[in-house]
Amino acid sequence: MACRISELVLDCADPERLAAFWSEVLGYVELEREPDGSIAIGPPDTGFGGPQPVLVLSPSSDPRAGKLPLHIDVNATDREQDAELERLLALGARPADVGQTGTESWHVLADPEGNEFCLLCSRLKPL
Repeated sequence: MACRISELVLDCADPERLAAFWSEVLGYVELEREPDGSIAIGPPDTGFGGPQPVLVLSPSSDPRAGKLPLHIDVNATDREQDAELERLLALGARPADVGQTGTESWHVLADPEGNEFCLLCSRLKPL
């Protein structure tokens, strides 16, 4: 037997803003709002328990100390990497420097709250 990742929880100052950003990036929709202000987003047709994990944006006023020990990698499904990079930047992502050399095949970006993620070069088939 094995486990499967069902949810990724990201503490953030503004769950509404990050839910909107990550919904656009991933093609997700809002699934649920909790009384504590958390917003769960996920695939529109499957939601929780499907083949892709749900992302939970959880409100937190704790200051972030340094680089996150875990980051998200994304791949375009319907366009080349350069076109996807333009789309992500237009949505509010920004380039991030985590010590890369410039010869990598991926782009390091930050979401609107500064959480690093990578846009990888290969295209994946949509689910």
